[in-house]
Amino acid sequence: MMRRAVLLPLLLGACLAPLQAADPVSHSVVVQQSPGRLLLRTSGLPVATYVYRDAEISRPYFAHLRAPGGVPVTRTYPPVEGKDPTDHATFHPGLWLAFGDLSGADSWRLKVPVRHERFVETPKSGDRGQWAVRNRYLAADGEKTLCTETCRYTLLVRPSGYLLLWDSTFRAEGDEATFGDQEEMGLGVRVATPLAVTKSGRISDSEGRQNEAQVRGQAPDWCDYSGVVDGRRVGVTLMPHPANFRRSWFHARDYGLFAANPFGRQALTGGEPSRVVVRPGEALRLRFGVLLHGSPAGEAVDLKAAYADYLRQSAAQ
Repeated sequence: MMRRAVLLPLLLGACLAPLQAADPVSHSVVVQQSPGRLLLRTSGLPVATYVYRDAEISRPYFAHLRAPGGVPVTRTYPPVEGKDPTDHATFHPGLWLAFGDLSGADSWRLKVPVRHERFVETPKSGDRGQWAVRNRYLAADGEKTLCTETCRYTLLVRPSGYLLLWDSTFRAEGDEATFGDQEEMGLGVRVATPLAVTKSGRISDSEGRQNEAQVRGQAPDWCDYSGVVDGRRVGVTLMPHPANFRRSWFHARDYGLFAANPFGRQALTGGEPSRVVVRPGEALRLRFGVLLHGSPAGEAVDLKAAYADYLRQSAAQ
């Protein structure tokens, strides 16, 4: 079954220099730029590194994501031999958006690059960290541009943790761009090793389902991967926006991967094959919330309230 993308107006949607003193306002976000990357921090503590140029990974990504209190919630990049599983080291660097089949091109497995073209909005610090970029998704030949992506990122400090608003708009370049049907599509996270279900962590979703056996192939409002590290319950919650063209199925694995995937209908559910086409003059918008949460003494975050907060914050953008 072919599904046409909705026509929309264009919406703009690692280690650096040593950290400075704590931020003067506790809820302020500092965005520090260095060649090829941005370091995000708040209250003097690192939150994540956004990498837009890397010799090893040919697409933009976030690495070293941390919950409040500085506890890592994504796998160390590169993984540490003997401490972390080392599978898919460059495919799963932390947090990323990629597609195993975009008109036959595979950016998930790094077979073709996604090129950072420029900043559409200069990185800004303040009560929120914010910037926007324009990326080019290349064809299987590595030369032709299939589509462009304009993506706006906003990082907020919220009562439930650090909330990243992800807002991407794709436009076909010349010919139509077709998103195929695979597991390896959409917004993915590789969680920190202690959070994997195979260690002591847990996958849960908005419907009360748990772990790979129950969550994989389902399409809940949100999906969370969390566990207790050094007495703190920490985790990552992926929240696909309900206004996306379709709900996202979750590709969830007990070994530490989960991804919000609105394209893999057959791959994840056994249903009818999906084929999403973006034609010249059309646009496909994808929005997600990514919550990095942590609380002392193993207390659980109210993820239902955090999801409602995400919807309010995204509406204000």
